[in-house]
Amino acid sequence: MLRDSFRLLVILNTLLKARLDKELSAFEKPKIISLLLLISPWRLYSSKGDSGERLRKALEDLGPIFIKFGQLLSTRPDVLPTEITSSLKTLQDDLPHFSETEALALIEKELGSSIDILFEDFDLTPIAAASIAQVYSAKLKENQEPVAIKIVRPGIKKKIERDISLMKRIATFAEKRSEDARRLQMLRLVEEYEAVILAELDMRLEASNIKQTKRNFESNKLLYVPEVYLDLCTQNVLVMEMIQGIPVDRIDTFNELGVDLKLVAERGVEIFLKQVFIDNFFHADMHPGNIFIDAKNPADPAYVAVDYAIVGSLSEEEQYQIGRMLVAVIGRDFKEVASILIDSKWVNPNTRLNDLENTIRAACEPIFDQPMEKINFGEMLLFIFDSARRFDLRMQPSLMLLQKTLVNIEGMGKQLYPALDFWSIANPFLKNWISERYNPKKLTEWAKKNSLSWLEKARKLPEIADTAIEQVSRLEEYQVANETRHKELMDKLYVQGRFNGMLLIVFIILIIFLIGS
Repeated sequence: MLRDSFRLLVILNTLLKARLDKELSAFEKPKIISLLLLISPWRLYSSKGDSGERLRKALEDLGPIFIKFGQLLSTRPDVLPTEITSSLKTLQDDLPHFSETEALALIEKELGSSIDILFEDFDLTPIAAASIAQVYSAKLKENQEPVAIKIVRPGIKKKIERDISLMKRIATFAEKRSEDARRLQMLRLVEEYEAVILAELDMRLEASNIKQTKRNFESNKLLYVPEVYLDLCTQNVLVMEMIQGIPVDRIDTFNELGVDLKLVAERGVEIFLKQVFIDNFFHADMHPGNIFIDAKNPADPAYVAVDYAIVGSLSEEEQYQIGRMLVAVIGRDFKEVASILIDSKWVNPNTRLNDLENTIRAACEPIFDQPMEKINFGEMLLFIFDSARRFDLRMQPSLMLLQKTLVNIEGMGKQLYPALDFWSIANPFLKNWISERYNPKKLTEWAKKNSLSWLEKARKLPEIADTAIEQVSRLEEYQVANETRHKELMDKLYVQGRFNGMLLIVFIILIIFLIGS
């Protein structure tokens, strides 16, 4: 408890040192916080930089757990203004590496054997060191294959659990006392962060993500996915193939090799579209540090991706709506964009369509005045989400990961080939995907595929009705005095019971028809 209290004081002092008291003054606060803000010695110093830059600096000072939290917030334009999320995108989590003695001991403990038996040419100097893990290079003893060995930092889980526990307490405290904190859903944000970062701590999950992505691209040469050695993977250690490739931001190297940069940029967009709409399983951390290009054949370059700790997928409804939104934005149909946001309940369902349409148009029209190749589609979505914040925009984390991934892919593509036209690739793909996915023939096939599931649901309808009758019977015992209400409930149940019986018959006839057709 004493340690948590001290950590809380450190956090508060860091925020005050960054002169974030100016931003905090706009929120409702408990009296004790207001007092601390008032007597803070940092008030004597002027602030440097805008609020986003000062928040970024404070999170970096607070350490890796808060850096990761800031990186999550950078994907949430529904929560924070664009000027702040843009600053948080530059957060870096490079850290000094932990000792080789700790690394070797951890590997041997996890894999149950000595380094000399498992590997050859083990390089004691790590090739990467981040907040969660660091990476070493070696060769497998049995076949001399070069491998990368990723190790979770010793003791990091306890530190993360401590800081998350403290974050939850702060969020709960704030939501009880501040309308602003409740509007921002602070506790939910912390819980989302907890799920993301704990998943990053389990190397077995990343190994599974690599395997799934490799299966998705078995018959597609756009993306090379490294081999993972599951027999050498544990919760804290991941062993995978050492990839060969040139970092995606080495433009001069590509020019020297004669690589077709237009083709590379367009293939990045194709990979994104395939992962999101065909596979529904996308690499959600595709920044330049994780992406390489295999340029052995400059005329036929391929992408190589590493670090599969964070992946995303969408529900069928989210997939369909985001596909419709992309097509609507490309066609400048802002009324359709507004309708999608309202129908999907991504904004307040009581929002007036015309008000939201006009807001989105005002945000997007100036962007369309530019030449098509200068328009960044990912940033366009960011502007739409940012403009919709005043209509209580609330989107699932998966959609925010999608938007972040699109920004990264498009940004890399424009860096490689500034005239990249995202629209010309995405528009026909999405229109074809929507018509293919939702044509009557496909829907019939889907219905056949799920007929057993429908029958099971139909079979359970009598059980549901029995449960409802039992609940009404109990209600009768406790509310005998309320005869009028009891009669209304029984009449309602009778009507509902007839409806359920008809629904059961319709279900069975429909499924028999589909199976027989």
